[in-house]
Parts: sequence; structure tokens; C-alpha cells
Amino acid sequence: MDFDQEKLDEFKQYNKTQFLASQFESEMVKLTDAQELADSDPEMAELAVEEIAQLTKQLQDQWDEMDKIVESNKEEEKKPYGVMLELRAGAGGDEASLFAAELAGMYLKYAEVQGWQTIRNHVSATEAGGYKEASFEIMGSAVYDALRYETGVHRVQRIPATEKQGRIHTSTASVAVLPMRKKPSVEINLSDIDTEFSRAGGAGGQNVNKVETAVRLIHRPTGIDVRCENDRSQLKNRIKAMEMLTAKLEAIHEEEQAAKHAAVRKGQIGTGDRSEKIRTYNFPQNRITDHRIKESWHTVEATLAGALDPIIEAMQAAAAAGDEAVAE
Repeated sequence: MDFDQEKLDEFKQYNKTQFLASQFESEMVKLTDAQELADSDPEMAELAVEEIAQLTKQLQDQWDEMDKIVESNKEEEKKPYGVMLELRAGAGGDEASLFAAELAGMYLKYAEVQGWQTIRNHVSATEAGGYKEASFEIMGSAVYDALRYETGVHRVQRIPATEKQGRIHTSTASVAVLPMRKKPSVEINLSDIDTEFSRAGGAGGQNVNKVETAVRLIHRPTGIDVRCENDRSQLKNRIKAMEMLTAKLEAIHEEEQAAKHAAVRKGQIGTGDRSEKIRTYNFPQNRITDHRIKESWHTVEATLAGALDPIIEAMQAAAAAGDEAVAE
């Protein structure tokens, strides 16, 4: 009975199949002995043939079990363990920055309700109290499935507090939800990365703004840059910034792949492109409209307070219906 030795070596190295692999090798020795006995002793051949059949089935079952464990683990490693949530103020000046901060608060409140861990990587605040740009990590096995359809341009229509004539203003903010995986699918050449160090921003304190712990990485081939200032350790911020850069490069790769197949996706919910206008939050009419699935909810304040489940469930249902249509 022939088995792939290279694959058996893989089973022996993987901690979840090491014990089964050692058992497998022991059973293989027994099978070899039984085959030799059948060939050398005609009187024992009949008994040996029965044992050979039993050992062969046993070995095949063990092999299939090890293969299933390893393949299952590989699939698990492909799944995101969390996401990098990136927000940027768009058109609309201070009102856009305030909206970006509100969206950040919405996602962080939703994450808190779900029991997901959140980490603030970088926030560039405005004098008005909004966010020019911000980056957070949200970690949990179900995070990406829940938030993956939030990528795109979000639009708000309302009367700003500073508006004296009661006119409705329209502002925008972009959201990007980037999956983070244990084993990235893209390779990064370290020689393509420039590194800069600076003092962390934020409210004062004994250690803040005194040591250059904030890290900025620039990926020259794409022009992408990331910044992390969450930790007091420069090394930890550098490691985290590398994870953020990897997530961004993976997202670009996935966007390119999605664009290639967009024509055949009958029920596709956008391309995941952050330049696509996906949702409008209309305060005067208390209405949120998702333009991709053409569905509305009259729950602006509740949604911005973190009650995202109805929208997330509708997006997931529409995506599932689209996948079924493609399969047909």
C-alpha cells in the first residue's frame, strides 16, 4: 500500500496529527510484516491476507482522518481572526470629520455589545472633535463576516449645529474593513518598506509625546502608508503596523480579484471598493438607505448608537441570495 511520504512527514510535524502519524507508522510496520509472511509462508497466507485487509482499511481511515484535520486547519487559517477598521473624513469639512467619528463610535459600540476586543491603532482628530482619519482593530472570529459589507462611502444629510439658516448639508466619510489573517496570502519584500518614527499624539501624560514610539511604514511600490501609536513600545507598534500594512495589501489583492469576477456575480453587493457610495444617513427623515440592496430603516439614532444587527442581517441575506443565484 503506497502513501505519500512527503505528506506523511507533514502529518508528523503538525501537532494535531503527530500522535496519529506515529500510530500510522506502527501500523505500516505491521502491514509490511503481514505481507512478507503471506509471501514466504503459504500455510499462513490465508490468515495473513485477512490481517492485510484489516490493516489496509485501518491505515486508510487513519490517513483520511489526518488529511481532514490538516485541511480543516488550513481553511481555519485562511479565515480572518479580526479586521482593521479604517475611517476617513470625506467631503464636508468639520461635519465630515464629526460623521467619521460617529461612524467609528457606531462600530465600536456594536463590537462592545458583541463581546469583541477593540484596539485603537491611530486617530488623527480635528479641532471640531471629529476624526480626519482613524484606524482600529476589532478582533473576533465572526467580525469579518458581520462587517465586511461596510466598506465604502457613507453619506450623511442633516442640519449642522453651526448652520444658522436651517439648511441641510451633505457630508461623507469612507469606511474600509480589512480582514486580518494568521497566514497572509501576499508576500511583502521588506526592502520595499520605509520606516519613520515619531512621538505619539494624544492628550499629554508622563510618557506621551516624550519618546518616539509611533511608527509609520510606507510601502513604496503602492504608496500605501500605515501608522500605529497604540503601544508605548516602538517594537510592538512596528509589529502592529506591519500587520496593518499586510491587511491593506491583501485587501487590494482581493479587490482586484473581485473586479475580475464582477461581471459574473449576479447578486454582487458592490466590489468592496472604498470609493463606492453605499449608504445614506438622512437625519431629517430619520432614514438610513443602503443603495446596494435598496432597503431603508427609520432608525438613524439607534443605528449610530450601535444597533447594527438589522442592517448587517439584511446585507448577509442579500449576499447569500446573490451567491445562490450565481450557483444556479
